[in-house]
Amino acid sequence: MSEHYFEITADELKDDVIEMLKTIYDPEIPVNIYELGLIYDIDIDDDKNVAINMTLTAPGCPVAQSFPGDIEAKVSTVPNVNTVKVELVWEPPWTKDQMSEAAQLQLGMF
Repeated sequence: MSEHYFEITADELKDDVIEMLKTIYDPEIPVNIYELGLIYDIDIDDDKNVAINMTLTAPGCPVAQSFPGDIEAKVSTVPNVNTVKVELVWEPPWTKDQMSEAAQLQLGMF
């Protein structure tokens, strides 16, 4: 994590948020949610409030109710983050094409 004690830029903070997201794994697939392509957008305003739009691999995912709150709690521990809001979105629908090459390799999808 960053060792910034004064001003941290939104880009630096976004990098720290992404690093935290890479520690959160989909409960059904052994790949982190960032590499899976579940994170659609990360927006950080001037007050260091973080808004994340994400999806799940399937609308009927058993963690749909609890997972956004779990992610909010973990991202809120990133230094310099003020508030975190995670919103589940279903458009566009997630497909395996959104996974990083590393995630596809890890799951043997090549």
